[in-house]
Amino acid sequence: MSSGRRVVVIGGGLAGITAALDCADAGARVTLLEVRRRLGGAAYSFEREGMMLDNGQHVFLRCCTAYRALLARLGSERHTHLQPRLDIPVLSPGAPPLRLRRAHAPAPLHLARALAGYRHLTPRERLRAALAARALGALDPREEALDEQTLGSFLERHGQGPRALAALWDLVALPTLNVPAARASLALGAFVFKTGLLSSADAGDIGFHVGTLAQTICDPAEDALRSAGVDVRLGWRAEAIAGEAGTFEVRGGAGAGDAVAADAVIVAVPHTRAGALLAPHLPRVALALERLESSPIVNLHVLYDRRVFDEHFAAGVGTPVQYVFDRTDAGRAPAGSQYLAVSLSGAVREMAMSVEELRASYLPALAELFPRARGAQVLRFLATREHAATFAAVPGAGALRPSARTEVAGLVLAGAYTDTGWPATLEGAVKSGHAAARAGLQALHVPAPAPHAYEVAR
Repeated sequence: MSSGRRVVVIGGGLAGITAALDCADAGARVTLLEVRRRLGGAAYSFEREGMMLDNGQHVFLRCCTAYRALLARLGSERHTHLQPRLDIPVLSPGAPPLRLRRAHAPAPLHLARALAGYRHLTPRERLRAALAARALGALDPREEALDEQTLGSFLERHGQGPRALAALWDLVALPTLNVPAARASLALGAFVFKTGLLSSADAGDIGFHVGTLAQTICDPAEDALRSAGVDVRLGWRAEAIAGEAGTFEVRGGAGAGDAVAADAVIVAVPHTRAGALLAPHLPRVALALERLESSPIVNLHVLYDRRVFDEHFAAGVGTPVQYVFDRTDAGRAPAGSQYLAVSLSGAVREMAMSVEELRASYLPALAELFPRARGAQVLRFLATREHAATFAAVPGAGALRPSARTEVAGLVLAGAYTDTGWPATLEGAVKSGHAAARAGLQALHVPAPAPHAYEVAR
């Protein structure tokens, strides 16, 4: 039953999708405004010469229960695969492949065998890494003082040198924090390692998308929102929020149509854009968002004329290739060919490189990892770049992340940059959407959906 209360959600990424669905479930009249002609925010697909390419490769863990619950709500979990147990193939030039695979043992013993056999570290380095992990697991990520230190400095104090950081700790830090361990906030670093690897044996089992992001997020989200009664307006740029609690008005730019009235507004756009919308109402929040740094991600898309790689994905050590994914089936690659996507997090250097420079650097690096690539023909090579893909999880970021609820009743924030406790991940974005919906509905005195509806069993 409709409550008659009007909620406008600005932004159609994961946070905005989640918030809009929750508000609609609670009976609010919801309008979602998205500047692009599709949903998904930074998670989207595009077509190029008959192939479907994702702008980036997004993974999740078994402990990402809110994101997995959203996929279940969208009916698209069939386009993902969740490992029965953590298993990361690790490749290095000139070395035989090895696997970081958890054992069937309670945490933290589930990783002991994998670390003991990790040949990219010496036996002494492996022992020191185990002791550093134990010390990291003893930290409380909620301690404010931890946000003033780097994960790298903590690890260095516990016997971890540059080689160990690059060969072990960055395998987790880079894809989750989008900065290397040396630069990362200790608070967020401790959270990631404790939550994903040390809290329970199965928490870090990796999930990845076997379909495109359009199949998994964008298209089913639009169907679910419209089925829930949400008024989805694509190609609608919100330029300003006028009014006050209970009498807001979201005004659009040229061609956006009439302004939209609202009793509550949920701002679910990236932090790099949110400040301009919030400044008239929340100048201190807007100023904090200006100070919140961004970190880039670059993805390389390489089409070979034959198969060169036999895993779903792999991590690289001693190579510029961080993670590589086989996207042949999802990308609709031509018969007999193989499409690999290389994901580069914290890619400050690569952002400044031309496509020709990236090709000259990364094709030889891939050939070092995949011997069959040395005789293969590269049919296509292109790069996609997100210069502000996430907020930078560096020291001081925690103090700048705003909560969903603001001092203006009914004006609410959503996005992975908000203070969810999580880094800028799929899970963090979805959790922020739930928090924003709760705050917005509470301001309208509308009961929120039951929290248990947001989670799935591990």
